[in-house]
This record gives sequence, C-alpha cells and structure tokens, in this order.
Amino acid sequence: MSRIGKKPVELPKGVSATVSGQTIEVKGPKGSRSFTATDDIDIKLEDNVVHVAPRGLSKRARQQWGMSRSMVANLAQGVTDGFKRELELVGVGYRAAMQGKDLKLSLGYSHEVVFDVPAGVTVTTPKPTEIIVEGSDQQLVGQVAANIREWRRPEPYKGKGIRYKGEYIFRKEGKKK
Repeated sequence: MSRIGKKPVELPKGVSATVSGQTIEVKGPKGSRSFTATDDIDIKLEDNVVHVAPRGLSKRARQQWGMSRSMVANLAQGVTDGFKRELELVGVGYRAAMQGKDLKLSLGYSHEVVFDVPAGVTVTTPKPTEIIVEGSDQQLVGQVAANIREWRRPEPYKGKGIRYKGEYIFRKEGKKK
C-alpha cells in the first residue's frame, strides 16, 4: 500500500478540476495545468476531492500510484501558489540582471552569459546577487534553476559560484606549506 497514494487530494477554493479518461485538468488563479496518468491508475473526482487508486496489484500499478497522486497535488499547488526557487551568486564581480526576456550573468568569464528564459517561468533579480525563478510547473522551475546554476557550480575551496538559497557547501582545506 502506498502511504502517499492513499491520501486524497483536496482542491483549494478557487480551483476546479475535470477528469476525462486518464487526463485530469486543474484550473486556478495562476492558469491551467493537466496531467495524463498511465492506464494502471484510476483518477476520480468527488466533491472537490481527487482520489487516485491503482487498477490492479501489479508492481507497475503500485509504482505509478504514489507518483500520480503527487503529480495531481503538484498541479493543485501550482495553479494556486506556484513554485519558487531562489539562487544566490557568491563571488567577486558575480552579477545577474534581467534585460527584456533574457537573464544576463557576469560570472568571471571573458564574456557575459545570456540565458534565454523559457515560457511559463518568470525570472526576477531583486538584487544583483540574487535570482528568483517562479512558475506553476514544478519540474520546469527546478530545471530552469538547475540550468542557471550549471553555468558556475559552487566550488568547495572558496565557495564561489551559483548556489541555491540556504544550500550548504562542504568546504575543503587548501594546500599547506
């Protein structure tokens, strides 16, 4: 039995859902999102509560059960509150600024890095050393944040680079004479 899959997903006020076959579409104040489950899963909508259940006791059905419930819960959270990842730039001269729809990063290279922000995600820079990635799709927000971080990952000796806010960087001791 899946501990996560057994829990019903209650839709918050202002959110509506429609189930047609294996596809559930959730609409809310931040837009509309949909998820298509595999044939091993049943999705039922009763009184603004979504129930997810496996169709059989096969291993694949049990694997998909909890994941499908998590995806439906993420749809509901995405259209109401949205998802957010915060990044920090640590290093001398490391800066970020939005220019139109592009994110310009100065990361110690001989050139500025221009990052094209995909549709469905908003990127803001409240400070030159802070980047906030927001959107209604959790996977897309996390992937965009990871792609930005990939330009200059935090290094263990000085701790310079782009890191997630609150991330701990294991520091190494340098050479000794």
